[in-house]
Amino acid sequence: MRGVNKVMLIGNLGKDPDVQRLEGNIAVAKFPLATTETFKDRTGKLVSQTEWHTVVLWRGLADLAEKYLHKSSLVYIEGRLRTRSWEDKDGVRKFATEVVGDNLIMLDKKADNSSAEGETGNENSPDGDLSAGDPTDSLPF
Repeated sequence: MRGVNKVMLIGNLGKDPDVQRLEGNIAVAKFPLATTETFKDRTGKLVSQTEWHTVVLWRGLADLAEKYLHKSSLVYIEGRLRTRSWEDKDGVRKFATEVVGDNLIMLDKKADNSSAEGETGNENSPDGDLSAGDPTDSLPF
C-alpha cells in the first residue's frame, strides 16, 4: 500500500516571505504560517490555540509569494510534509519539518473593488466588447 502525505492549511503569514534565488535563478520562498483553532474548554470559556508552520514554496509559487504576500496575508496552502536534517557548527544533528506547498490560494479580500474593476478594461473597450454589461439588458439590435 502506498502512503499519503497531504497537508491543507488556512492561516496568516507571520512575516513577509523570505525569497532567495538559487543557481539557475530558481526562486524559493520561506515563511511562517499561523493556524488558529478556537474551542470551548470544560468551563465554557473560549480558548484559542495557535500552531506555527514553516512553509516553503518553489519556482512560480515563490514568485507569487514574493509579489503578492506580506505579513498577515490570509492564504490556503496545500502541500506535503518534509523533514530535513543537518549538523550545526558544533556537530549536533538538527531537524526541521516544513510544509512544501504545491498549491497556493490567496484569501485576502481586495482592498478597493472599484479600482480593480477599472483595471479589466471591459467598460471602455475600443472594440465594443459587451461582456462587461448587465446580462439582463436587452440585446443591442
